[in-house]
Amino acid sequence: MTLHLLDTLSGETRPFEPLDPTNVRVYSCGPTVYGPAHVGNFRSFLFADLLVRYLRYRGFPVTWVMNITDVDDKIIRGALADGTGIAEVAERYTTRFLADAATLRMTVPDVLPRATAHIDEMAALIEALLARGHAYRTDDGSIFFRIASWPAYGRLAHLDPAEMRIGERVEADEYAKDDVRDFALWKGPRDGEPPWETAVGPGRPGWHIECSAMSMRYLGTSFDVHTGGVDLVFPHHEDEMAQSEAATGDPFVRTWLHCAHLQMGGEKMAKSTGNIARVGDVVAEGVSPRALRYALIAAHYRMGLSFGPDSLHAAASAVERLDAVWAALGGYPSDAADDAALDAVLETARRGFEDGLDDDLNVSPALAAVFDLVRELNRRIAARILSTADAGRARDVLADLDRVLALLPDEDALEPELAALVEARAAARGRREWAESDRLRAELLDRGIAVEDTRDGQRWRRTEARHG
Repeated sequence: MTLHLLDTLSGETRPFEPLDPTNVRVYSCGPTVYGPAHVGNFRSFLFADLLVRYLRYRGFPVTWVMNITDVDDKIIRGALADGTGIAEVAERYTTRFLADAATLRMTVPDVLPRATAHIDEMAALIEALLARGHAYRTDDGSIFFRIASWPAYGRLAHLDPAEMRIGERVEADEYAKDDVRDFALWKGPRDGEPPWETAVGPGRPGWHIECSAMSMRYLGTSFDVHTGGVDLVFPHHEDEMAQSEAATGDPFVRTWLHCAHLQMGGEKMAKSTGNIARVGDVVAEGVSPRALRYALIAAHYRMGLSFGPDSLHAAASAVERLDAVWAALGGYPSDAADDAALDAVLETARRGFEDGLDDDLNVSPALAAVFDLVRELNRRIAARILSTADAGRARDVLADLDRVLALLPDEDALEPELAALVEARAAARGRREWAESDRLRAELLDRGIAVEDTRDGQRWRRTEARHG
């Protein structure tokens, strides 16, 4: 089976056929940095991460671009409220975003362009739209896209252009324009707002033109995949596609992928309602970053996903099972002969994993294949069927699948102080000092190290619930 993806534009699930197999080009709408991103945002970002990881697992070289929107109405309002500049606000929350992304093991995109560094590209794109008759100026120096000039408008969102709501992040009466449906490409200068001097005049960019300019700057006028949350289909991605194709005459994106909302308490997670949870806060409450990652990627990206204590508990349990088998395989001495049936077990797991993800990134059956393998490996470990070499081969397969999932524990050595506690605990147990052994086990667990006693001796693993 080959990878199939459901394209929002056509509504069809099609085989993935890159424009250039030597360079698959992916663009993801990234954060608008007026505040910390919440875990609902990260569901969309981690779905794109899963896509990129799986494409690379399948052998495709990938260029992944994720933008940083660092000029926006909300950023401007935040800067005015703080008595500072938009650059300071944007930098503060960009740093926070990157730290949270690292916490959740998100792959660092190949390019993280910032909107304010690409004003010239935006101006050039707007000039092309003006020259082709798809844009017009208003008296205040703003420039709008003329939706009436583009009959294909509305096909991404499958809407009738005559019945559409206003397609931009401002109220209809904030700017004079020919048609309330038209959206801003460029906003003329206003008091209290930062202006840029450009070939199309002074002012600042509209939201939608930023992504068109940055994606085309790094990926070309046509590229393979564009991702984002389902709430971006209209108007943001509809506007992106219209202005890009109107300016260049080329098809903009081959495959559009959109992630469903994360829900909390039965409602969409959104900053506008305050119904949010932030990565740092969730981790500070004792949730493992890997468990949080699992909770955000464990359901198909087009399915609504409920976030809360139950989903986090289930995710933590799943990660614990992975950690336990990983540690058991890593500390498995045996002089048994190689297990002749193991290759078939490992191949079945790999095939199930790939079949799931090939089906429009359906991660649920892919994870089921992994945990079927975990259960079978645990059975073989308990029965002492595996050889030491078998254990190593099983570990290699789990590590290979984890190139996509990014859930296994880091293979790092214990810090000297913790290593000394582990050794002291083993010595106490050897002396049959059970109370001391239990005390040391509890101290290690409090510091993020779970110690288990097996027939092969003492074994440790990190729980990530570290204190001090």
